[in-house]
Amino acid sequence: MKTLTPDLGSTIYTEDIGRQMYGLMSELYPICRSITGNGIRQTLNIIKEHIPLEIHEVPSGTAVFDWTVPKEWNIRDAYVKNSKGGKIIDFKKSNLHILNYSAPVKKKVSLAELKEHLFTLPEYPDWIPYRTSYYNENWGFCMSHNQFMTLKEDEYEVFIDSSLEDGHLTYGEYYIKGEKPDEVLMSCHICHPSLCNDNLSGIAVASFLAKSLYAATPRMSYRFLFIPGSIGSITWLSQNEAQTGRIKHGLVAACLGDAGGFTYKKSRKGDAEIDRAVMNVLKNSGLEHKSLDFIPFGYDERQFCSPGFNLPVGCLMRTPNGAYPEYHTSADNMEFVKPEHLKESFSIFLSVFFVLENNKRYLNLNPKCEPQLGKRGLYKALGGGKNNREKEMAMLWVLNLSDGHYSLLDISDKSGVSFQVIKEAADALSQHGLLREMQ
Repeated sequence: MKTLTPDLGSTIYTEDIGRQMYGLMSELYPICRSITGNGIRQTLNIIKEHIPLEIHEVPSGTAVFDWTVPKEWNIRDAYVKNSKGGKIIDFKKSNLHILNYSAPVKKKVSLAELKEHLFTLPEYPDWIPYRTSYYNENWGFCMSHNQFMTLKEDEYEVFIDSSLEDGHLTYGEYYIKGEKPDEVLMSCHICHPSLCNDNLSGIAVASFLAKSLYAATPRMSYRFLFIPGSIGSITWLSQNEAQTGRIKHGLVAACLGDAGGFTYKKSRKGDAEIDRAVMNVLKNSGLEHKSLDFIPFGYDERQFCSPGFNLPVGCLMRTPNGAYPEYHTSADNMEFVKPEHLKESFSIFLSVFFVLENNKRYLNLNPKCEPQLGKRGLYKALGGGKNNREKEMAMLWVLNLSDGHYSLLDISDKSGVSFQVIKEAADALSQHGLLREMQ
């Protein structure tokens, strides 16, 4: 087993981890997913090839707080034909062509009636939009606006071979037991069809993080959730309310494969340890980043942060949902995401976990004036290189603030020295009998 470090991924994976995550996304890309159904099961079974995922099924009709688990939706085929038998829309060419959760239909309609059930993006006329009708039974198709403009007066055959009936809501869960019962929650949504940044990228990063932690020896316990958006987190919270008190930190992973800088949406608390840890890592990464205050809109952080739970869960993204033109369109494809961006996102999450794992408090055992570091060989312990001055300052900061009240994250924030360097200084001082870890 390996120690959890920011470079854990590079020590475990012999091939480039970015390309491995990209490969998983490529395998998942063709699957038509929704908030329920066989697409979810197929997706989870593929993830299960990487981590020992536990798959849960919650029956339709189950009350989950103010909601009810919906009927299960599955689709086999769908198309629109003109009077000559030519398919003008074909679900098998793109699963975005169908209004997700469309009820079964087989009939002939006029152009006017057909248009009432068509969705396009006039501002991006070559792209197919992604639209849903989860809780309002309907049927429809999505198509490019350019193709829409070519439709002529005709009688059209509409066929949707789908089912909407009692079944289950399916989600995946993977728990890694650490030395402590305190949990870090990691959640991603798995309900979108062929959309890469939102959110095959989150699935891929979460899967490989889980795989990495399994090969390590974490101090904290980790729970990974692969759930349909909104109704999935509501269902999980309803089914697991008694154990949510063990969740000390949490992150929702989404939109992690594009070229944008990082965006962190804070938890409802705003200054939870997870909020500070993420911002500390981003600040010291040298990468472009920004933070957003919590708002009750977005991904599943809004369910975890609802006032009845108020869990310390933030959302870590690159470009946020809705802030890039390709969002919820056919342009959010395998060309839009890049292996190098996935790799960078993976590294940032791993660095955050490193902070959470090692954010301890120490007591200076020689608190009356500075101890003489030279006679203990601590200057030699710094090693060569241009960062000696930073490492020396890190030792002085750690010694000065290790009064049992300041954590290593506090010291890193106050000093401006990266958490990893502060942690290395604390390790060196402890090895030389100058610090004692507080329990």
